Amino acid sequence: MAKTAVLTPQQRIPGARDTESALELSHRLPRIALEARRVSAFVNGVHGRRKAGPGETFWQYRMLTAGEPAGGVDWRRSARDNRLYVREREWEASHTIWMWADRSASMGFASSLAQTSKVDRALVLQLALADALVDAGERVGLLGLTRPIASRRIIERLVEFIADDKAGMDADLPPPRAIGRLDEAVLISDWLTPLDRVLGALGAIGVQGGRGHLVMIVDPVEESFPFAGQAELFDLESELRLDVGDAAAWGRDYRLRIAAHRDAISAACRKLGWTFTLHHTDRNASEAALRLGGLISSARDMRAA
Repeated sequence: MAKTAVLTPQQRIPGARDTESALELSHRLPRIALEARRVSAFVNGVHGRRKAGPGETFWQYRMLTAGEPAGGVDWRRSARDNRLYVREREWEASHTIWMWADRSASMGFASSLAQTSKVDRALVLQLALADALVDAGERVGLLGLTRPIASRRIIERLVEFIADDKAGMDADLPPPRAIGRLDEAVLISDWLTPLDRVLGALGAIGVQGGRGHLVMIVDPVEESFPFAGQAELFDLESELRLDVGDAAAWGRDYRLRIAAHRDAISAACRKLGWTFTLHHTDRNASEAALRLGGLISSARDMRAA
């Protein structure tokens, strides 16, 4: 599966480095960080574990059981009906969520139908989730790049690492770093990479039993291929070119291959026990962030049960 884009006659073919420099990622990061904070405010699916245990958040009252120390009694609540009640707090033990977002050249693509480029959307989702997760008491790290972090300034911290990570501009797959059995990974990309390489990367990350959440970022033009007549395709990373004489006829086979590739990746996620989220860049980032927040919360509750 080549990483391709479609040119109109007025467009020129950019090289991979030219594509990345044109994006001027470092100049856009402050704006991306602001957007991530806005999206983070919508992520209300990340809650505590909803299980009694050590923590600061009140969960529920329950009646005092025989043999418990009286020091745990909430006397104000107990005075209402002459029964002894204990305040239970929600279990807030933290674990680590590892994140990776594809910043390779093909992620710079943005059609006229999209709200933003794929790379900007991937970074907004990554930073927004990191902020919401840390606020919920979790630790977040960039896979293969940082240690787990629980700073209230998590967005600023991660932006600094991303800006300095020049090698990440060439990586279209996450680093093959196995995550811990109780850890989770959020991996964001267009996943337009040969299937065997994608499956190998996912297997390496989940080899110890860690849970993952895979997000496929899609520009609507890449999925629908709404072109007719003469067209020219080019690979953003290898600069290979392909002239298509009848784009409408070629597009029918292309759409079938794209769907089969997506379905194979989704099936691989199910086999691993991972989740799969398809997100289009003509939709709001908050939609994907809310879904991911809910998926992470559900996975956490399952582990705590």
